[in-house]
Amino acid sequence: MTQAQLAQGTSPLLAVRDVSVVFGGIVALNGVSFDMHKGQILGLIGPNGAGKTTLFNCLSRLYQPSSGDILMEGTSILKRSPHRIAEIGIGRTFQNVALFPNLSVMDNVRVGAHSKTSSDIISDSLRLAWVRRSEASVNKKVHEILGYLKLEEVAHNVVSGLPFGTQKRVELARALAADPKILLLDEPAGGLNHEEVYVLGDLIRRIRDERNMTVLLVEHHMGLVMSIADHVVALNFGKKLAEGTPAQVQVDPDVIKAYLGSKDQ
Repeated sequence: MTQAQLAQGTSPLLAVRDVSVVFGGIVALNGVSFDMHKGQILGLIGPNGAGKTTLFNCLSRLYQPSSGDILMEGTSILKRSPHRIAEIGIGRTFQNVALFPNLSVMDNVRVGAHSKTSSDIISDSLRLAWVRRSEASVNKKVHEILGYLKLEEVAHNVVSGLPFGTQKRVELARALAADPKILLLDEPAGGLNHEEVYVLGDLIRRIRDERNMTVLLVEHHMGLVMSIADHVVALNFGKKLAEGTPAQVQVDPDVIKAYLGSKDQ
């Protein structure tokens, strides 16, 4: 999506409004604001300790901001508990893979799909007709996603025995199974080699284009961010340092100083 398209007055899909987070006197985020528009890939960058993960955890409701607001399609998400965030269309992966290690690939992905179902223990135990239809729909979705991410061959393998890169794809599959409107990717390139990072970048673009998703990418791999992001927000010491297109942010003096330091240091 081009910046010209974003400038046509469309309301943001996600709006971060003056968000601050304080942990015992330590300011992790300080008045951060930005918008995400539908169909956008937004890269969130910054040195270690910049506040990226703190903000990410606010978006997925693992942290509660000390002040400010986060709006999804114009409605605050801050009263929602973490286990209900998938209901409004927010899915995420984790920097350190957070799968069920003793379950199969298929069962891990099925967990993601079940976040959008409405069955209960009584209906499940009675195997009511609508429950069977729901299960069939879930299984169809799971098989489609496994095929999409080329995970069919390991579908019945226990996750703990798989290579790290494959586990990351399983976690991505689980997030996609919930049909999110916004996909939050936390350091997806971590632990991947150069070729795997290139493939990942292509996959993220395809997910945005083919599955009509909006993507927020937190990533240290600058080559990946700058090659696929439409818009970039740079943080440092909990504050927004710069915002704009990848080309604009790459040449911003404050961003360069934050990453490389100044001659006076």
